[in-house]
Amino acid sequence: MTALGIRTSSPGPIFFRQPRYGLGGEIVVVTKFRTMRVEGTDLSGRRQATRDDDRITRFGRFLRRTCLDELPQLWDVLCGRMSLVGPRPHALVLEVEGQDIEELIPHYHERHRVRPGVTGLAQVNGNRGPVENAAMAHERVRFDLEYIRKHSLLMDIRILFRTLVVPFQKDGSF
Repeated sequence: MTALGIRTSSPGPIFFRQPRYGLGGEIVVVTKFRTMRVEGTDLSGRRQATRDDDRITRFGRFLRRTCLDELPQLWDVLCGRMSLVGPRPHALVLEVEGQDIEELIPHYHERHRVRPGVTGLAQVNGNRGPVENAAMAHERVRFDLEYIRKHSLLMDIRILFRTLVVPFQKDGSF
């Protein structure tokens, strides 16, 4: 059904694959269901999607709102590129307020000490979607580093449970 929805909403592939930072800062390719028109795709990630982004298809908005666009990352978990829980992998070029996030947050790469996750502590605490400003970037990295410091199986279970609730919350996601 998802593949049909993507194919009928705009021409192009069903999947979107983007290089992102993984464990140890190594580059991994993350797979998602495509939610944007192909001609608007930015593989570098420099241009983050916004709420009113005209590159996102109607069906893509539904996939993003329900987090179903992330489901193909379960394959990335099976292949060992990702974990179910961990800091979300960011695009290789992530700019916040015109500044590279690595320059904005000096300890940014500490979040790569663990395998990236399909979901994470930041996401279940409302910090998901585009990184809109410096305060949001600092908060997201703070959550990521807190996860690394306090990591436990019980914490992972709690995050996974809360992840199931996130698509049904009104938190400004699109």
